[in-house]
Amino acid sequence: MSSFRAQKMAKKKQEILRSAAAVLVEKGYQGTTMEEISAKLLMTKGSMYYYFKNKDDLLYQCHLMIMEICLDGIEKVVDSDCNPIEKLKRAIKEHILLATSEKAMFMALAKPNHNFSKEQLQEVLELRKSYSHYFDRIINEGIDKQVFDRLDIKMVRLIILGALNWIQEWYDQSGPQTAEEIAEVYADYLLKMVVKE
Repeated sequence: MSSFRAQKMAKKKQEILRSAAAVLVEKGYQGTTMEEISAKLLMTKGSMYYYFKNKDDLLYQCHLMIMEICLDGIEKVVDSDCNPIEKLKRAIKEHILLATSEKAMFMALAKPNHNFSKEQLQEVLELRKSYSHYFDRIINEGIDKQVFDRLDIKMVRLIILGALNWIQEWYDQSGPQTAEEIAEVYADYLLKMVVKE
């Protein structure tokens, strides 16, 4: 398969996943059928099965797609030449901007699906763990460089990610603040928890 065709297929698959996630969030996982998803996407059921084995596979692919985007973003932050304060600020802001621009995808990921195979569930949880460890690395670097207070790294990371992951529960695109403004405020407040006075 040519790389152009492969790219086109990958793009189409991402579009399907985004739209499918919106349907799953709107109707709930249990209350949604593959027929409803394909109808909403103006696709035949057969076309859906070309890309995904079943609804569980579709949700699993949603997890993989969003985690790949998350990991790609945070790896760039961690590998940058920025100081730890700037890295943590960028990591927080990137997470918020992604969570608000991909709201349906994030909400579809709220809990890994109990219908995943053991291998699928393990892979999803490993990807989440990898993402968490990047935050640990940034916090640890800040402590080593003495710009962050000596902290319980795991607890601080849980507080930060807990705050970040709650955003899709209340964020409204038509709200008084833009995603960028919210990201800036969150980053400023969360950094106060770790940066030395």
